Amino acid sequence: MVLERLELEAFLTLAEELHFGRTAERLHVTTGRISQTIQKLERQIGAPLFDRTNRSVRLTPLGNQLREDLRPGYEQLQAGLDRAIASVRQTRDALRVSFVGAAAGQVAHQTADLLAQREPAWLVKVREAQVINAVATLRAGDVDIAVLSLPLAGPDLVIGPVLISEPRMLAVPANHPFAGRTAVTMEDLADVRLLRLAGALPGDWPSDRWPEHTPAGRAIPGGPAFETFQEALQLIGAGNGAMIVGAQVTRFYTRPDVAYLPFSDAGPIDWAPIWLRANNSPRIRAFAQAAREVANRIYLAATHQ
Repeated sequence: MVLERLELEAFLTLAEELHFGRTAERLHVTTGRISQTIQKLERQIGAPLFDRTNRSVRLTPLGNQLREDLRPGYEQLQAGLDRAIASVRQTRDALRVSFVGAAAGQVAHQTADLLAQREPAWLVKVREAQVINAVATLRAGDVDIAVLSLPLAGPDLVIGPVLISEPRMLAVPANHPFAGRTAVTMEDLADVRLLRLAGALPGDWPSDRWPEHTPAGRAIPGGPAFETFQEALQLIGAGNGAMIVGAQVTRFYTRPDVAYLPFSDAGPIDWAPIWLRANNSPRIRAFAQAAREVANRIYLAATHQ
């Protein structure tokens, strides 16, 4: 015999209230529904669970024993349901943050920690995104704010304050002729096969990482396509191409098969929090401002090391 939820709740509530009217009110059903439910349960068991008179309702010895047997399991079940509901609500109410790259991840996670101290009621969930889908997941509403590299533009997007500004570098195989240099120029890109993001079209974010021509108009050969940064590094290390990167690679992505060379004639790569104009909430703006504080603190700590 398996009890339906209403049978279980009706029995335990009536055992507590000992009053059909109050039981019905608590369960938001009619008194008649409670009476029918209890009668059905008693028929299934084969004996009365309550002694009823015009003036009182009392548990029978059998009803009292059933209450003692059922209550712990019911309370455990209810606690589990409450935790599940709370978890869903917490997820829905969370500020969802994504990032691409280790430096952006460092800022995003430390910002989440800072907001946890300032706003304990807030929940900030941080997750890594891949360059291939970072903007798409933001536009799809899967995240509320993303820490990404610029340039990035669109009438639907808000670009927050610049958090990181890092020198632009070229990643080449460690055995490439460029690897022995102290620097490269944008014109040197005509002599490498530049990796490209899978599915990217001219002008796609971040297109300045895989230009098609040098400043003088020389064609830049295209290399293999990649979907993640780690995949790009594997391709470079295997001698299959080169890639424009930020200087954070020298701290977070050192590899014996990849050399990183600074550009002598290219501007920095900037990183900023990005969010949808339609989702320009106070919490998102608060995260962007806190992220700027955190990034400044990280930068100052790095310059004093």
